[in-house]
Amino acid sequence: MRLVIPLLALASLCLLPAACGRLPGGAPTGEEIIKQSSEVDADFALYPVTRAFLPTVSQWPETGKSNHLGWISASNGAKTQIIQPGDTLTLRIWDSSDNSLLTSLEQKDVQLQDVRVAANGTIFMPYVGSVNVLGLTPDLAREQLQAELEVIVPSAQLQLDMQEGRNNSVDLVSGVARPGTYPMPDRNYSVMGLISAGGGISSTLNNPQIRLVRGRSIYGTSVDKLLNNPKLDTLLRGGDRVFVEEDERYFLSFGATGKEDLHIFSKDEMSAMDAMSISGGFQDGKADPQGLLVLREYDAGAVAPNTRGPRHERVVFTLDLTTADGLFSARKFRINPGDLLIATESPINDALTISNLIGNFFGVFSRAGVL
Repeated sequence: MRLVIPLLALASLCLLPAACGRLPGGAPTGEEIIKQSSEVDADFALYPVTRAFLPTVSQWPETGKSNHLGWISASNGAKTQIIQPGDTLTLRIWDSSDNSLLTSLEQKDVQLQDVRVAANGTIFMPYVGSVNVLGLTPDLAREQLQAELEVIVPSAQLQLDMQEGRNNSVDLVSGVARPGTYPMPDRNYSVMGLISAGGGISSTLNNPQIRLVRGRSIYGTSVDKLLNNPKLDTLLRGGDRVFVEEDERYFLSFGATGKEDLHIFSKDEMSAMDAMSISGGFQDGKADPQGLLVLREYDAGAVAPNTRGPRHERVVFTLDLTTADGLFSARKFRINPGDLLIATESPINDALTISNLIGNFFGVFSRAGVL
């Protein structure tokens, strides 16, 4: 038995050099990445994120899916409706004359229902013919039709009611409680008014985005911006389509973060500190707060001559969250859609593992000596 103890001790010493190498883990260490970046054939560029570096990276091209669509500023519209092709008019005509062309002795009024405005903006009236009402308000159209009618029936009086057609309606497609087609009550109808008519935005949408389709153009902004800036509450036009969707931008977390997952952007602009909070922070006792990495890929145009951009298409940003400058910089450093956030493992984990291995060996030795 005495011979066994030296043999076990010798075996432990033989294992020590192997244990001193990098042990298998769930994430790389910061030293490994830095070492690779200094190699001659390194296929990525490494940039420490500091206060001095932030103005530089802010001028580099954006990466990933962008939400930067144009938007139309708010303006004031008419508080009345405008007649457009496709609208339906109801004409009610009174005539007290005994020899009226329109009414009988027992009936002093006649109603013309579902008089549709033609594509050229005209409607047809009996004994009058075609009358152009395109672009008129209902009141002005009534006055014009009354004038045309008085030439034939001087004693006649006319009342006009209007029901909006396709060119005076807008579509609320999705993201609200009651999607559908909504008539525009006047020319001062805004996006927020339409969303309110649709029952409000679904609470299940993460950082909801508003999209306005007008003709062949699409405009977009976030609900948060729209609610906080009345100047963005744009007026609608007939035929507009509005839909609300969840923010599709995302970033990935990996390594010694609290959660390895795909994370949807929860607000319009995400900082590195925001991203760490969403991904669960660092794993206690495992992560290296000096080695927070952000991996990003730029388009080839970003590294073209005379372009403000990185030295390489593949870039690794390093953040040290153990210093005041690193913490403040992490709050200012913007995460782009598609970025990969990696919390590296601390090298001390390997040292502790090695120590535990050797301790276990000598624990065996002690028990063997007792035997």
